[in-house]
Amino acid sequence: MPVASSGLMGSLKRLTSSLLAILATRLELLANELQEERLRLTQLLLLGVIVAFCIGTGLILLNAFIVVLFWDDHRLAALGTLTLVYLVAGAVVAMVLRSRARAGTKLFAASLAELEKDRHALRGENE
Repeated sequence: MPVASSGLMGSLKRLTSSLLAILATRLELLANELQEERLRLTQLLLLGVIVAFCIGTGLILLNAFIVVLFWDDHRLAALGTLTLVYLVAGAVVAMVLRSRARAGTKLFAASLAELEKDRHALRGENE
């Protein structure tokens, strides 16, 4: 029966097999991209928490030092100035955070590019 396997049914089986292989490859690529993005976000979050703790502790100690330094003459002016500095710094960081959150990353860029290549190949277009 070699004739039957090389006929229409054989072609359909090979086509189905090829399509399933392409789909499996694309799903593996998608899973890898999701894993990489999850790891990147976890690392960023952990580093952000460490940075916030260290800077926060340093700023608290700096504030205490400055207030104690000006305790006799200008303690209220020192507290007011430090408060203003932190409010301005917080507003600037909030604006930077907002712009970066809106920019985002191109999630699944490799998967989308591969799917575009597949679509062109199926249409018979040259790249």
